[in-house]
Amino acid sequence: MNKLKKYIILTGVLLLHGILLMAQPETNVKIALLKYHGGGDWYSNPTSLPNLIEFVNRELSANIHPVPATVEAGSYDLFNYPFIHMTGHGNVLFSEQEVGMLQTYLMSGGFLHIDDNYGMDPYIRRELMKIFPGQELVELPFDHPIYHQKYAFDKGLPKIHEHDGKAPQGFGLFHNDRLVVFYSYECDLGDGWESYAVHKDPEHIRLKALQMGANIISYVFNRDKEKLP
Repeated sequence: MNKLKKYIILTGVLLLHGILLMAQPETNVKIALLKYHGGGDWYSNPTSLPNLIEFVNRELSANIHPVPATVEAGSYDLFNYPFIHMTGHGNVLFSEQEVGMLQTYLMSGGFLHIDDNYGMDPYIRRELMKIFPGQELVELPFDHPIYHQKYAFDKGLPKIHEHDGKAPQGFGLFHNDRLVVFYSYECDLGDGWESYAVHKDPEHIRLKALQMGANIISYVFNRDKEKLP
């Protein structure tokens, strides 16, 4: 077995171990924001993840490190984070090396949440086809567990910002029947996680966004714990 394969196996185990550590009060699990190329503003919504983490830690009694990391799409550091968030308004471009790294990360137990911040859709769909050739995003039914963690969203994703006035949709990609990518479209969850001063969204709208974000994180962590022998 070559060194790369050994590393992939080891990091996959460590990733799963990191998920389990969330239950231990003395340990901080970190989640990360994905940095990518292509020109899209991967860095948009800077207050989103910190606010979501604060909400999840308070409302779900979690112990996620309060400062999210930033990780590049082609970095081995991907394997340090069980949950990675991606957002932006424009173009996304993954190199061949980044495609391979993201594919290995997702197949090894990682999870990617993509939130279209309005304008990313045609580009991210193209790039996801590189990671999972032959697979298309499928819309998740409203009874999927990701909508029914601590908070019930019987009609799927909440609508945070209007944009084109389309209904929000939640799409997924699967590996071995395991949801590895969740894509929130026409929703703007990340805008709803931002501090009030940024968009001045009503508090009840911001609360819905934070609750749905908490559901996504809860789904990832609890699902992987339940699959252990």
